[in-house]
Amino acid sequence: MRNVEPIRWTDAGVVLLDQRRLPAEVIYNTYTDYRELAGAITDMVIRGAPAIGLAASMGIALGVAHSRATTLEELRAEFKTIRETFARTRPTAVDLFWAIERLTRKFESLAGETEIAGTNNLERIKTQLVEEALQVHRERRAADEAIGRFGAELLPQNGRVMTQCNAGALATGGIGTALGVIRIAVEEGHKLEIFVPETRPYLQGARLTAWELQQDEIPLTLITDNMVGHFLKTGGMGAIVVGADRIAGNGDTANKIGTYPMAVLAREHHVPFFVAAPISTLDLSIASGEQIPIEQRAEAEVTHVRGVRVAPMVNAANPAFDVTPSRFIAAIITERGVARAPYEESLRRLAGSAQIPAAR
Repeated sequence: MRNVEPIRWTDAGVVLLDQRRLPAEVIYNTYTDYRELAGAITDMVIRGAPAIGLAASMGIALGVAHSRATTLEELRAEFKTIRETFARTRPTAVDLFWAIERLTRKFESLAGETEIAGTNNLERIKTQLVEEALQVHRERRAADEAIGRFGAELLPQNGRVMTQCNAGALATGGIGTALGVIRIAVEEGHKLEIFVPETRPYLQGARLTAWELQQDEIPLTLITDNMVGHFLKTGGMGAIVVGADRIAGNGDTANKIGTYPMAVLAREHHVPFFVAAPISTLDLSIASGEQIPIEQRAEAEVTHVRGVRVAPMVNAANPAFDVTPSRFIAAIITERGVARAPYEESLRRLAGSAQIPAAR
């Protein structure tokens, strides 16, 4: 999976692996219009908080690179439209807003230099913004490797590990956060069997995580979501490691729906529960998980499976995420080290001078 690229920048446009088609088909789509790329984020062609941020970075750079603006004022106005388009795609994943703000800072810096120089060099702004997006990708890969090495030390040398949803290469553009921890552990000689809940309603566990682990020949057992408690009670589980879409200042963590009950059950059965995520997933501007916006997706994802209706014509709820209180989390693994309670102190210490996006 180190060779799988869910997203890449090319001269032809931004290329995305269509994760909706996995595991049956491996299809790549090329996006030349930033609006289409924003739609691909909304429609979950690409998903996973770090990968969403990366896609937004490339999408903003793509929009600016293809701009027909002839003055800096025109380009500034167009840039505002571009960033607002991406801001509307997925509200829970804070990496999205981190990426938007990073590309905005770079744009304003380049625009300011252009104004001071008294030129109208829009091509430099375009090329430098593309380079910034490529730098985000390089940093994503490096962060995954570091998270993997810090986290591998926390996993058992032999035994079973459970995860949730997909926090692998498909979700980050690197080797993954939660799956990066597992991959590095296996590379270092840990003998692990991974238990993978299917992750209804979108089946990211069954379709994506199981596929990634199979590609790497890492032993796995696929289970339905309602089997989690049974296997935590009877299955000799050594640890749980999951990703995150947003982490509040107190360590409360938003992740794919189903994570919260998994954490509660892990506490009951004395199984350590770990969160693996880059610093960009921290939202220290909010005090607790109560302030994290929860994306509500279409009812049809619940009433249908792969386009086939499995329920009568009834109302259905479909929150995409839930929030796990920090008291259930044994440690939060980042590329800068491992944070433990009290998270208000440890997360701020690890974040240091990192740019943390404002709450959305």
